[in-house]
Amino acid sequence: MTSLPNDPWSPPSNPPPTQPPLPPTAPVGAGPVIVQVGEIGVTSSVVHTPAGDIPLAGSTWQVSDYWHSEQRIPKWAIIAAVVGFCVLTVFSLLFLLVKEAVPRGTVQVTVTNGTRQYVARIPVTDQSQVAQIHQQVNYVRSLAAL
Repeated sequence: MTSLPNDPWSPPSNPPPTQPPLPPTAPVGAGPVIVQVGEIGVTSSVVHTPAGDIPLAGSTWQVSDYWHSEQRIPKWAIIAAVVGFCVLTVFSLLFLLVKEAVPRGTVQVTVTNGTRQYVARIPVTDQSQVAQIHQQVNYVRSLAAL
């Protein structure tokens, strides 16, 4: 069976020439990352985000934290209710009334410079993580003011 020269399903007779990959180019003014806030990396002159680089000089930073508390039954209470169900049927079900509050939330860090903006949402589980993010952003604010 012969294939036609314009048949799209036939294997190519001459594959297209491949070009060697270009070496990655470093952005102007790139250096070591000084501060990492979520997925945002900050060097001495550039803010690296997944959406692209933003100049550090003149950038404004905003932090907002969003907390909520979640009620759930602890694992030990579920185990005690199941094990106790064999011994004291009614009283063991009282373990299922035990609730614990689990704080959860996100810290939203927004960096803006001119028309470019990036928002990072960082999940947190306690107040010390929130304080650390606030400290990091305050340090980056001082770098941006230089």
